[in-house]
Amino acid sequence: MHSGIVSPQGVWWKPAAKPERRWVLISLVWCLILFAMMPLWHWKGGQNPSGIRGRVDPAVFSERVERFNKQYQVGEDNGIPVVQPPPGSHAYLMGSQFQWSSVLKLEKGAKYILHLSSQDVNHGFSLYPVNLNFQVVPGYDYGLEIVPNQAGEYRIVCNEFCGIGHHTMIGKVIVVEPGQGHEPQPKGGAK
Repeated sequence: MHSGIVSPQGVWWKPAAKPERRWVLISLVWCLILFAMMPLWHWKGGQNPSGIRGRVDPAVFSERVERFNKQYQVGEDNGIPVVQPPPGSHAYLMGSQFQWSSVLKLEKGAKYILHLSSQDVNHGFSLYPVNLNFQVVPGYDYGLEIVPNQAGEYRIVCNEFCGIGHHTMIGKVIVVEPGQGHEPQPKGGAK
């Protein structure tokens, strides 16, 4: 039994051997390199989403989403509006327990600003099979610049537990070829 009063048995007080000192030095240098990489990767690595961030009242964001849905709605998918904004515009998507506000229909190769927010609790925005994950927080508007590069259907999965119906919170993004599937919109918005 050892205590702070009785010295442990062994040769712990002798200086480290040359190979041991070498490995301690290599470990220290590697730790410093990794430590320096964190801020460098943040600024130059491009893995952090860049874009617009700002505070927003959830009710105000909800009104923006409703206007957006009415203006660009081209159909419905199980009672959820399918909206197709023109290329180069802003697209709005709101998470609320336990659904996404609309199905987005976007053109391949076109640039959009995707605005994300939550009406009630934290939600996770995961776009499958693309490895895109984002935290959606109530009271904040996150504007992400996106350019879809492949046509197809993509699922939006909430990956932040948001309540008892969390497992049903699945949305959709449809990416179409340029000029395909864009129906003329009657004046005044919704069909």
